[in-house]
Amino acid sequence: MKIHIVKIGGHLINDRKSLHDSLEAFCKLKGYKVLIHGGGRKADFISKKMGIFPKMIQGRRITDKETLDIVIMTYAGIINKNIVATLQSYHCNALGLCGADGNCIQSYLRKIKNIDYGYVGDINLESVNTYLIKFLLKNNIIPVLCSITHNGIGNLLNTNADTIASYIAISLAKEKDCEVELHFCFEKKGVLRKMQDSESYLKKIDFHLFKIMKKNHTITNGMIPKLDNAFFALKNGVSQVSIGLPNHLNDVNDVNKTILCL
Repeated sequence: MKIHIVKIGGHLINDRKSLHDSLEAFCKLKGYKVLIHGGGRKADFISKKMGIFPKMIQGRRITDKETLDIVIMTYAGIINKNIVATLQSYHCNALGLCGADGNCIQSYLRKIKNIDYGYVGDINLESVNTYLIKFLLKNNIIPVLCSITHNGIGNLLNTNADTIASYIAISLAKEKDCEVELHFCFEKKGVLRKMQDSESYLKKIDFHLFKIMKKNHTITNGMIPKLDNAFFALKNGVSQVSIGLPNHLNDVNDVNKTILCL
């Protein structure tokens, strides 16, 4: 079975029209598919309204107890259920999940090294319940996963959505009957050569070029963990990985996206 793993985030989550357009493109994607979403900007907006200001280090969120409550409420509640409702309006039968639902994704608390990220869950290849995901897909139910996981002892943890998408793709790719493509969708046409030029996207990027662009600070902040996860997936059995606008999901001409190469 061919499976498309699609992660949406960034401005696509914040803007109502962009979200609807993204989900419509997702629904038109043929075959089995799984949707993973973030929602950091929405969480930031809600957090600031509550007088709690987000802390970020190298594109990654510091999750204290108050922030954890906000991201659970935002990701697993407001965003996830609105996405599921919108998919239903396009006649895509979807089921909204966090990692605790059906033991879908079990994580472990990130160890403190140089930085204490707080209530953040890391995952590995044993974390993903591939049986549940395949069961839902074979019964024509689209899993919609937010970036909240659980540690198996009653605690919810904040986990990077790009990481979740990557590990779900890898775990399914290791199944004998699965061919997996991974798509990261956000508001840019792909990986940009120049941050201020939206048309400067690369049609292809390999790991060597990624390292150069990271060293030169052409790629910064949240794009670094995104590409780290993307290349990790490509190196571990995922057949194709792309980054770009959601309309690239149905585009056979390979425009509006960057394709990763080893």
